Amino acid sequence: MTSAPPTPHHPVAWRPVLAAAGAVVLVLTLASAGYGYHRDELYYRMLPPEPGYVDQPPLVPLLARTLTDLVADEVWAIRLPATLAAGGAVVLLALLTRELGGNRRAQAIGAWAYASTSSVLMFGHVLLPATLDLAFWMAILWAATRAALRDPRWWLLAGVLIGLDTSNRWLVAVLAVGIAAGVLLLGPRHTLRSPWLWAGVGAAALLTLPNLAWQAANDWPQLAMGGALAENNAGEVRVGMWILLLVLLGPPLVPIWVAGIRHLLVTPGLRHARFLVVTLGALLVFTFVGATQPHYFMSPLAAALAAGCVPLGERMERRGRVSRALVGWIALNGLVSAVIALPLLPEPVLGRTPVPGISPLAGDQVGWPAYVATVASAYEQAVAEHGEPVAIIASNYGEAGAIVRYGAGHGLPEPFSGHNHLARLGRLADDVETVVVVGGQTLWVPRVFEECTRAGVLDNGVDVDNEEQGLPVLVCTGPQEPWPRLWQRFTHLD
Repeated sequence: MTSAPPTPHHPVAWRPVLAAAGAVVLVLTLASAGYGYHRDELYYRMLPPEPGYVDQPPLVPLLARTLTDLVADEVWAIRLPATLAAGGAVVLLALLTRELGGNRRAQAIGAWAYASTSSVLMFGHVLLPATLDLAFWMAILWAATRAALRDPRWWLLAGVLIGLDTSNRWLVAVLAVGIAAGVLLLGPRHTLRSPWLWAGVGAAALLTLPNLAWQAANDWPQLAMGGALAENNAGEVRVGMWILLLVLLGPPLVPIWVAGIRHLLVTPGLRHARFLVVTLGALLVFTFVGATQPHYFMSPLAAALAAGCVPLGERMERRGRVSRALVGWIALNGLVSAVIALPLLPEPVLGRTPVPGISPLAGDQVGWPAYVATVASAYEQAVAEHGEPVAIIASNYGEAGAIVRYGAGHGLPEPFSGHNHLARLGRLADDVETVVVVGGQTLWVPRVFEECTRAGVLDNGVDVDNEEQGLPVLVCTGPQEPWPRLWQRFTHLD
């Protein structure tokens, strides 16, 4: 068989690429203090440093707690890694475009196109495990592509990055399986004989061991967590993922990533990069079958965008200019993405728009100080009527994290919650007779107390629909079971 011609390796278009990344960093920095904490950020900042948690590995909570303690207990501080990850992802996508043969124009198009996407702006605005994966996964795909097309030594870096990312999300194992399946199915199979590939596998395994050991010692809680997510989210995920396939990068960019898949499959020089298509397919299948979250294919989809920019850059090079229509489409994509992803709309306006329905991340940043004020009022009422001690039970980690963040100003004690890892951090003392119960668990708690009275309703004041809006706050007395047994009713994974 005649070997395919190698793909060209053009100089890096540092000026436009860094300009695109810098624009993302600037926009995200300016927007970082808008609205408020996301519910997950409130959760992460309250978790004590531990080698693992029942719902995730330790990296993001450790970052959140460290930044809160050492930089500032403010929302902009906790989002610094998110901003840097988004900017880094833009640079890495341009570098992947270059590996696939993209000239300077293709790299510039790729960088600015990716910078305009809702996935970069949405996940770059809040600190989540998916945020760090913007950079981690793009770096893994870039290193693997460079290893397959040019230099097998880069398999070692890919393996190191995979191993490091297990401290962020175990989902990276699915990405690794997708890459491996692509290499086995479409090549380059000769790389299986490379000692650098197996060095990468060994490095990934070694770096994964601490997290794997913690999971084994704690009865594999991430498996239970995945099952709980699938049970709660399956129907929504299996529908929503197909919508996200169109909107994560933006409808104007769909023709580019579709062309990118075709370019990978038909270009002889990219025969050894076709594993990227299999990787995307593997993540789509896993997202549908696992049905836990709908965005897991985000980075492999961006890799298809990088591939699509290669022929686009070649056409622009032949014409000697960048199409004004393309610039307009990218600018429009960026404007729409910014409105969806960033706190550009005033809070009183936000609830009257479709944005909270399109991006739940937006709604989950609104209302926490107002909710805590309602809890404080209920707590004061409970102490006045029943005396101390009065404990606060939050139904989910967002409520608990908000009370930890804003409750001290109201004189509130640390809350208890049975949600995810918080259930392991402590339960109520046996002598507690009166509790303030917040949120969704108020629907069933009256059945296990002698008396419950409504002491308030959670209202963010701007009519933004989220998980808390409109739920009651109860004051309950007289638990009908001992707390060690009753606490089991409050514990839940989702």
